[in-house]
Amino acid sequence: MEVLLLQDINGIGKKNDLLVVGDGFALNYLLPKRAALVATPLVRKRYADLIRRRAEEREKEKKTQSDIAQSLTGKTVVLQRKASKAGKLYAAVTEKMISEALKTQHEIDVAADKIVIADEIKSTGNHTAQVKLTDQMVNVQVTVEAEKA
Repeated sequence: MEVLLLQDINGIGKKNDLLVVGDGFALNYLLPKRAALVATPLVRKRYADLIRRRAEEREKEKKTQSDIAQSLTGKTVVLQRKASKAGKLYAAVTEKMISEALKTQHEIDVAADKIVIADEIKSTGNHTAQVKLTDQMVNVQVTVEAEKA
């Protein structure tokens, strides 16, 4: 069923997006909560301007995401954390730490929820994190060093 979203819904879309969703999802969740309208010709005509603006916004977002992907390619983030003599960290490296390091070291603003760490980073050395953008995943090297006292 094709619907027009009336509000932002996490994982589904943003306000004024024209989407095809499952009939059950539309009938049991979106329509009763007044989060969407069925995309009839009348609705399309009435909301045409908003739909067009949202499509333009989406294109801008894609362009910025591709710019971020290009700037992230080949980047390495260096973090210094407290570690034991064996190289084990006292606290694991989180997505938020990597996000902040990207901002300070490379001046690239990436939200922490866009960063994916496959295995927890609990030791010093080189690790890989992925940045999830709209249509692609970009690998970022994370080098963890022990803090010098």
